[in-house]
Amino acid sequence: MDPHFSFQDVPRCDICETSIVHSYCDFCHANLCKPCIGEHISDKYDKHKIVLFQERRSTLIYPKCGAHQHKYCELQCKDCNIFVCSTCTASKQHKGHNFEEVTEIYKTKKEVIKKETKELEDKISPTYEEIALDLEKQLANLDGGYEKLTTTMSKQGEQWHREINIVINKMKSEIGEIKVKHRDILKKHLDEIKQIQSLIKQTFLALRKIEKSTEISPTIEYRSKMIEFRKLPPKVQVSLPTFIPKPVDRDNLYSLFGLITPLSTATEENVLSQNQPNTSVKELLDEPEIFATIQTRCENPRSICCLNEDKIWASGRTNDIECFNVKGELLQTIKMSLGPFTNDIAIDWDGDLLYTNSATQTINKVKNGQTEVLTTLRDWVPINLCVTSIGDLLVSMYSIDRTKSKVVRYSGSTEIQTIQYDREGKPLYSGNVYVKYITENRNRDICVADCGAGSIVAVSQDGKLKWSYNGYPSVTKNKPFNPRGITADSQSHILTVDGKNHCIHILDENGQFLLYIDNCDLKDPWDVCVDTNDNLFVCEVLKGNVKKIKYLR
Repeated sequence: MDPHFSFQDVPRCDICETSIVHSYCDFCHANLCKPCIGEHISDKYDKHKIVLFQERRSTLIYPKCGAHQHKYCELQCKDCNIFVCSTCTASKQHKGHNFEEVTEIYKTKKEVIKKETKELEDKISPTYEEIALDLEKQLANLDGGYEKLTTTMSKQGEQWHREINIVINKMKSEIGEIKVKHRDILKKHLDEIKQIQSLIKQTFLALRKIEKSTEISPTIEYRSKMIEFRKLPPKVQVSLPTFIPKPVDRDNLYSLFGLITPLSTATEENVLSQNQPNTSVKELLDEPEIFATIQTRCENPRSICCLNEDKIWASGRTNDIECFNVKGELLQTIKMSLGPFTNDIAIDWDGDLLYTNSATQTINKVKNGQTEVLTTLRDWVPINLCVTSIGDLLVSMYSIDRTKSKVVRYSGSTEIQTIQYDREGKPLYSGNVYVKYITENRNRDICVADCGAGSIVAVSQDGKLKWSYNGYPSVTKNKPFNPRGITADSQSHILTVDGKNHCIHILDENGQFLLYIDNCDLKDPWDVCVDTNDNLFVCEVLKGNVKKIKYLR
């Protein structure tokens, strides 16, 4: 047992180790009872500072002067950035220099330390904890997701003859290899997060120690690590591969049994500061290039979405939504059970298809081949939609009387945000039935291509207007700006279709024009999307084509 404390943790004298403490030497940091005070100061050392125990650590401890042994530094030379005593100030070395009291510097640094300690405790550390929990959750759900894949494959295999078992085993082996990669990716990121958490904890404890200390030197010499901690790592979202069954054909047994999509790892930037830079920089090509032209079976395709080139979804003016790969091979067709045709389509992070239907005023989801209605609107008609980086759904819509428009954010089927007016109460979007394609930029800005107004409108995550774009002057683009489809890439570029001028505008995150894509023989482009590798896909409404374009290097 510590002799300085009783069973009730009553502080005891450091000298006699039995009496209850009464006083405290603020210089020596010693607990003292009344009788032992004399003994403590008997060395005639003139720096002892005896105070009541309740007032301990109230005396600042100044650093000793290196040039004058018996002096203490109460000033800092601002020119030399060193502590100095009063004698130093009159020396030739510091003649004409500016000085500042160390107590003022001490107070300022203490405030900084207090704020950074609070930010570490209240904001940064909990954020890292959330990231770690999310990765642990993904790992916990990993087996269940892959079990669903293998179950689907097994059901398909039951319909085939015995020779198909060879193919089934081979594809299960592929799934196992992907699962190992999936797990390795998540574990790698989790280990990195936990290493940073450990460093944060060490820094936090060090800050706590300095915060409680009255020593000037360690306080002033403290160097902040907050810039490093504020640069949050990207949020890892590794999507499960999907299995796409095909009809039995023994001549092409393996390829027709189904497709396993490659492991797709998407990283979402965590942001503490809106000015946080991109982690991987790509440059715009001066001359974008067409890599593929895909002839679809869609009639007048007006909506396109994809996560990679292996599964591209498109819909047009029929009740069929088609899925095909970059080679043009049809993989899947979904027939809408409600309404004549879709207004827009999107893919959520689970790989499920979402679409709006203005005829039925519904927002719908197709999961495992079954269509469910997420929500039915009464006084509003949904037009376009997109899925955000955190899985929310953004939907643009107009009122039944066709006089108002707004954007609504949904979490599942629950409405959680409405964006309609600016700070002055003026409508952000034109009130009409024209398309208003929508996307979320990497910095969380919500960008709407308002075709009726001929403008792009960007608002922040909380719905505050940031900027608008009304086209860029060009001698070759002589028709009014006619925005239709819109998307954003990993560099926070915004890409929007200009239908009447048969081109695509590329803007930066602040709405400043960067480049036209007008050299790829586009004719009546309507919608655009980018995959996880920043490949651009554009659908041409009259030709029925989808073009894959490379525009970054």
